[in-house]
Amino acid sequence: MMQRTTSLFRRAAAMLLLAGCAAAHADDAAPANEVRVGAYFVQYSTKAHDLSGPFTPDGINLRVGNVTTTYLTYVRHLDDNWGLELAGGIPPTAKTYGKGPATVGSVPFNGQEVATAKWFAPSVLLDYKFLDASSPLRPYVGIGFNYTRFYKLDSTPAGDAANGGPTRVRLSSSIGPAGTVGASWQITREFNLIAAFSLARVNSNYRSDTSGVIRTTSVKFNPRTEIVALGYSF
Repeated sequence: MMQRTTSLFRRAAAMLLLAGCAAAHADDAAPANEVRVGAYFVQYSTKAHDLSGPFTPDGINLRVGNVTTTYLTYVRHLDDNWGLELAGGIPPTAKTYGKGPATVGSVPFNGQEVATAKWFAPSVLLDYKFLDASSPLRPYVGIGFNYTRFYKLDSTPAGDAANGGPTRVRLSSSIGPAGTVGASWQITREFNLIAAFSLARVNSNYRSDTSGVIRTTSVKFNPRTEIVALGYSF
């Protein structure tokens, strides 16, 4: 009986020892998840064909103003080097300005705010971090795709005047390639600083309707994004 009790005690001790080793290993392992919060500085290099449609003068074009919004991202670390990133931000309001002649008829046009829109634009990226996990500074690159959906599009009073009346505006959604390059600086086991630069191809078809008068163009937004963020790993 004593031998059986001793044997059971040894087995239990061995199991506790193995469990303790496993827990210690788990504690030493790098966190698998990371959330990032920061600032998104979006600059557009807009290229668009001149608007076409009835009663549309030559040279009527558009440009989009730069925006800044809150950057929100989740990263799933697959191992010490690879990670899957879902990047995005709080949808900002982008302002569209007239580009072309100073006036349309007698109505001011060039440089006037003619429309506003919100956009929802998440990107999914596969990231690769360089250097060893023990290095506090780790450059990385990522490649993937971006989805952009425009909503709450409104023509401004200046836009209505240039178009000849109340106008409804539409932009089609876009799916295109995206990429990023950046670096993370580990402050503690949980916290790190991130600085990155991202590009995405966002192409959309523009359509306005002014009492049945349809005007269209295609727009390449060419967003270039600078990111500064704080990351928390868990």
